[in-house]
Amino acid sequence: MSKRGYISRYLIIVKKIQSKPYCSFDDIRDHIENQIQYLQLEDDPLSMGMSKRTFQRDIQDIRKLFGVDIEYSALRKGYFIRQNENESMNFQKVIESFELFDSLKLANDVSRYISIEKKSNTGLENIYGLLHAIRNRFKLEVYYQKFWSDSSELRKVEPLALKEFKNRWYLIAFDSGDSIIKCFGLDRISGLMISRDKFVYPKDFDLDQHFFFSFGIIALMDDKPKNIELSFDPFQGKYIKSLPLHHTQKIKIDSQKEFRITLKLNITHDFIMELLSHGELVKVIKPKSLSQKLINVYQKAQRQYN
Repeated sequence: MSKRGYISRYLIIVKKIQSKPYCSFDDIRDHIENQIQYLQLEDDPLSMGMSKRTFQRDIQDIRKLFGVDIEYSALRKGYFIRQNENESMNFQKVIESFELFDSLKLANDVSRYISIEKKSNTGLENIYGLLHAIRNRFKLEVYYQKFWSDSSELRKVEPLALKEFKNRWYLIAFDSGDSIIKCFGLDRISGLMISRDKFVYPKDFDLDQHFFFSFGIIALMDDKPKNIELSFDPFQGKYIKSLPLHHTQKIKIDSQKEFRITLKLNITHDFIMELLSHGELVKVIKPKSLSQKLINVYQKAQRQYN
């Protein structure tokens, strides 16, 4: 079976147990067999049936690939997923990306039903290998091309995690060249080689803590986060309320005249670009240094048209 066929089967198993915790092996096997037509679209020579031994091997692979623990409850006589809230949210993001990637590959006439941005390489074809390397602590060699460079260069890295931001996926890795933790856009990786050499995962690295005060993929570990206050047009505020800018967001004013929030984060290029995208619908109340940055950008933009 192809890698894509295996991954599709793993997703079906996980989604089945998510929708019906404590289902039996027979329930899961029957569900797989009901999905055989879909799976054969992923892998033509796929055969019918799944043994208990194959299922146990799938459970191990799902744990290694996705970090999802499927366990059996003797009391409830069925399988369930043991996950905390953060693990569940991260896994759901990966599932969504895999499912979209698979769906777009499956249907020849998909353009009749789905309208997507015309994009080049997204890098998702490498996500299987990257997850495998992260889970098993394998060093990587990647050919990586920076935005401002005309060519790729070989990087030797120790992969730590994957992060999604604004529909782009990034590899968080320790760069052996300068001993710094960096973000590598998956869409700019043109070659991936998984080494058999192992590395020791840093005990003090926590993905959530690393980006706790970050907006986007820039983590300023040595910078002190700033207390930020933003005022929005009340209509725009409805969007900010339904999709918060950052997990530190708190509502200060929610009226027919104004929607105001507070945030605590590092002021980075990504965050400034986010504020600029809201145009005249947002006003920086504080800090003054941030409002001045936006004023400078708007002034430079205005001079473009003078």
